[in-house]
Amino acid sequence: MTGGRFRLALTGGTAAVAMLTAGSLAGCSVGGVGKLASGGSSEPVTITPANGTAQVRPDGTIEVKAGGGKLQNVTVKGEGATVTGKFGDGRRFWRSDRTMTPGTAYTVTAQARDGGETRTATSSFTTLKAERTLKIADVTPNVKGEKVGVGMPIIVTFDGPVTDRAAVERALRVTPEKPVEGAWRWVGQDKAIYRTKTYWEPHQTVRFHARLAGVNAGGGAYGAEDAQATLTIGAAQITKGDIRKHHMTVTRDGKKLRTVPFSAGNGQTREYTTTSGVHLLMEKGNPVTMTAPGRKPGDPGYYKTVVDHAVRFSNSGEFTHSAPWSVGSQGSANVSHGCLNLSPANARWYYDIMQRGDVIELTGTDRQVEWDNGWGFWQMSFGKWREGSALR
Repeated sequence: MTGGRFRLALTGGTAAVAMLTAGSLAGCSVGGVGKLASGGSSEPVTITPANGTAQVRPDGTIEVKAGGGKLQNVTVKGEGATVTGKFGDGRRFWRSDRTMTPGTAYTVTAQARDGGETRTATSSFTTLKAERTLKIADVTPNVKGEKVGVGMPIIVTFDGPVTDRAAVERALRVTPEKPVEGAWRWVGQDKAIYRTKTYWEPHQTVRFHARLAGVNAGGGAYGAEDAQATLTIGAAQITKGDIRKHHMTVTRDGKKLRTVPFSAGNGQTREYTTTSGVHLLMEKGNPVTMTAPGRKPGDPGYYKTVVDHAVRFSNSGEFTHSAPWSVGSQGSANVSHGCLNLSPANARWYYDIMQRGDVIELTGTDRQVEWDNGWGFWQMSFGKWREGSALR
């Protein structure tokens, strides 16, 4: 091609525009920003930010435009978050669809084809180093190899207060293999909880991904890095018990496993009344030391007892546990301080099969478990729950 001219334009920040003849450009680069692979063209490939640009906002956008022909491929490489994007206008345009890691070098490479000619352009730039960052400090559950129950929430704790909750919430993704509606609820400046409208379908994998890197979290903070976790939902283990009848029935995937007699709280005071409502199994321990809340040795009603095979289902001191001293009352009378007393054999069996997030639904008392008592989140209607979302 004689007399053809090819332009590579890089804009944004310290923009540079090169206009060179095809003959002089073949096999060469201009300032390390672009080169002609073959032939020539009068139309530019434009990349924003321009090569050499510094202090690019992490929540900024990368754009690539092909003045002539179509974009064949666009890649963004860097040590931080993997930046993806989408083509538009018949592949004449490409725009990134996510944020970038603060304080990181990125290189954009774009290939365009116009007729039989292929053009390649590159741009290297660095993002702003944030004065303050926001990270995810903990995701519950996230124990390798653990199977959880169908009622399990996803609890995300950040390492500091979140000013722009909506921006951060948009970066959170929950992807189950078996879709179900769900919503986030903020329960503090640094904590958000995801709960589904109905229980998870059993025997599936649920993936959590926070595309947090580069998100403007408000208050001068940017997300420092992405985070992810995988939940394995196990069998649907549901326990239903009637405190007045002193028995509970445990099912797995709809099939009855066992009916267990128990002795619940004696109900003499509110403190000693076992809560009704939908609870979730939270943790277990063997042994566990039980003490009277708010009392010290010598106070009326003080006790300190070591119990075996304890499974927690609220934060107000309610467990199922082994109670050999009350076997005679189990199945016929309520004599405990609020826990569900089980025989040693039944307590161990329940301890062994439990999964965090299993449902235990109790009825028969006038004391309802509060939605924020432990993991009592299913006590709140889903409509009310999602009112706590920053995106409502």
